[in-house]
Amino acid sequence: MIVFDLACAQGHRFEGWFPSGDEFERQLGAGLVHCPVCDGAQVKRLPSARVNVPRAAQAAAPVPAAAAPQASGAGDTVAGLPPELIAKLREVVRNTENVGARFPEEARRIHYDEAPARAIRGQASPEEAQALRDEGIDFAPLPPFLTPDAH
Repeated sequence: MIVFDLACAQGHRFEGWFPSGDEFERQLGAGLVHCPVCDGAQVKRLPSARVNVPRAAQAAAPVPAAAAPQASGAGDTVAGLPPELIAKLREVVRNTENVGARFPEEARRIHYDEAPARAIRGQASPEEAQALRDEGIDFAPLPPFLTPDAH
């Protein structure tokens, strides 16, 4: 994994973990890299002095093909997180109601006690997300690796 220092157009700084520089460029070009604070898609890579070098013992030990992580299973090592944590986070997401494009409307209904409180997820445009923030409605964007139905 390569760790890049990133910043959005609003100046929020954050890290991104990618398998390679080419994969970072591919995801950035496809609009898949977003700021975790404001969900902005205008992200740039910042200079970094950090270098990740694998330990000699880890680098020397080949990983058998059968033990390689699966693309979307509990064995993922996404974003440098332990597989157990990813599995638990995915379980939490599975226990939410996917309201799709109705997310802003449903979030408002829940916030204003017009609908029963429950865990929901869905999509919102950057403008809709900002409007929800302006109304004091708390929410957080989910990274794509936690929402398999978003692909």
